[in-house]
Amino acid sequence: MRPLPGALGVAAAAALWLLLLLLPRTRADEHEHTYQDKEEVVLWMNTVGPYHNRQETYKYFSLPFCVGSKKSISHYHETLGEALQGVELEFSGLDIKFKDDVMPATYCEIDLDKEKRDAFVYAIKNHYWYQMYIDDLPIWGIVGEADENGEDYYLWTYKKLEIGFNGNRIVDVNLTSEGKVKLVPNTKIQMSYSVKWKKSDVKFEDRFDKYLDPSFFQHRIHWFSIFNSFMMVIFLVGLVSMILMRTLRKDYARYSKEEEMDDMIFAVSLIVIIVAMIEDLYTERGSMLSTAIFVYAATSPVNGYFGGSLYARQGGRRWIKQMFIGAFLIPAMVCGTAFFINFIAIYYHASRAIPFGTMVAVCCICFFVILPLNLVGTILGRNLSGQPNFPCRVNAVPRPIPEKKWFMEPAVIVCLGGILPFGSIFIEMYFIFTSFWAYKIYYVYGFMMLVLVILCIVTVCVTIVCTYFLLNAEDYRWQWTSFLSAASTAIYVYMYSFYYYFFKTKMYGLFQTSFYFGYMAVFSTALGIMCGAIGYMGTSAFVRKIYTNVKID
Repeated sequence: MRPLPGALGVAAAAALWLLLLLLPRTRADEHEHTYQDKEEVVLWMNTVGPYHNRQETYKYFSLPFCVGSKKSISHYHETLGEALQGVELEFSGLDIKFKDDVMPATYCEIDLDKEKRDAFVYAIKNHYWYQMYIDDLPIWGIVGEADENGEDYYLWTYKKLEIGFNGNRIVDVNLTSEGKVKLVPNTKIQMSYSVKWKKSDVKFEDRFDKYLDPSFFQHRIHWFSIFNSFMMVIFLVGLVSMILMRTLRKDYARYSKEEEMDDMIFAVSLIVIIVAMIEDLYTERGSMLSTAIFVYAATSPVNGYFGGSLYARQGGRRWIKQMFIGAFLIPAMVCGTAFFINFIAIYYHASRAIPFGTMVAVCCICFFVILPLNLVGTILGRNLSGQPNFPCRVNAVPRPIPEKKWFMEPAVIVCLGGILPFGSIFIEMYFIFTSFWAYKIYYVYGFMMLVLVILCIVTVCVTIVCTYFLLNAEDYRWQWTSFLSAASTAIYVYMYSFYYYFFKTKMYGLFQTSFYFGYMAVFSTALGIMCGAIGYMGTSAFVRKIYTNVKID
């Protein structure tokens, strides 16, 4: 056992190194986003793909575009989040310097043979757009367009860049596509560009505001949905309190007439959370995904602690199996879906194909960060809070469950339990889906936090009511019923995703369809696990409370 501290030190060093890879970099690709006059400014070419299939993207130079004459750059860094999201930054070859105007100039020439023309024609028919970056600011442009008859096709050959600066920082970038040239085989097409620098009053902290859409996210329907959900919470909490207070008072009187009912049985306090966003994660490529991975890995001890203690209190003996399931259930589900879709992405040569090195990095995080931290949490949970502490005596032999009406069966309760929680969030689901599957940037995290609080309250109230009526029917199978009745919210969310796909989008093709329904299944399952855990914890506290007050000889 002597070498253990050294082994733990190596594991800790490896864990720290892997987690540092996930943290959003304070120094972005463009360093500190400050420039000196005439300093190099890099125009990155990212991806190209059909407009209606946002996730179906390919490398920009998978189309037969030509590259500028400049071959070397001073820097480029790719984070794990960027790699997982299919960011494929490639140097454009254009020579751009800070505050240095460039007059219209040809930077390369395309020798257009039949094969290259067919590639451009296919892209134009499918409404291909491309994305570029300057100083982390995204720029979008269209490849070309067809005439009214759909017989002739034209390529935009001139990129007119207007870059706004405030002091020594870039705060605005605009692209105008001009120079429409007809695609004719066996001709040469000259690609040109120009750069115009202009002084701007936009503050550096506000430079992403132009990409946001307040009229969409702060629409009165959004506010109305929040108000509607809030009223549902008030009604549901009041209904639950009334039913439980009146009914349980009679039950307590039946079991213990001498005991007074001075304290409340169940109370739910709505805490208004004001979230101050310290850092806008949408301004950095891949930072949201990197942060999510980091937070999940860092909170693995919490997962292990509560999972290990609960399993021990329930009398579980195969704790190692429980630990592995707790550590790898969600990562295995996410990675399994991602790797399956990855094979399709590789077949399509899409930029969404995850590189092998990134796969290895994710596996290393699971085995060398999540698993050890989960193990530590599990051991602590079993030893510190794993002793059974039931509020009353538990019979060794389960009692027979009497017959009851069909709507009191656990299967029916499970199916109906997710309706109200889904009803409290389905409007917010539309905004979240639109931000992910369409060209919107989600930034109203205050709305999301408030909806999350409402979802938790509604879920707890619904599962408590379901559990009470189940116990009132002398059916003691409340644990899985409470979990699954709350988790059934995920079924309704996934059903809603079908509606959204067929009626709110114009997606098509095997790759986009598999990507959509695959990751929607992952999202719905994760949401179901979260709701199930919330419902179980609330119901467990309720059951413990009522059995603590009931005295049975």
